[in-house]
Amino acid sequence: MEMQSDNEEKETLISFDETPADALIFTYNKRWQTHLEKKLGLKPIMNNGFGGKEYRIPKKKIRMPLASRKLSAAQRKEMGKRLKRARHQKSPNRLGKHC
Repeated sequence: MEMQSDNEEKETLISFDETPADALIFTYNKRWQTHLEKKLGLKPIMNNGFGGKEYRIPKKKIRMPLASRKLSAAQRKEMGKRLKRARHQKSPNRLGKHC
């Protein structure tokens, strides 16, 4: 008989210590599982039989979260101009004659 878990109980845990060894990721999340297996080529080292799987991954593959960039209106406008120029250079016919 399969136990049903509430979404609050379906967690994703990333754990590692200060040694240069690998990190462990345990997750119930299907998108994470698909990413770890198909994109990174990892195989689960444990399956708890209720949808949770654990993976071993090199710690260097784990990135710290980035802080959101705070841009002024002028900076956003300038970035928009650069993006428009870059898109035009990549595919000049895509934007048409009006640019």
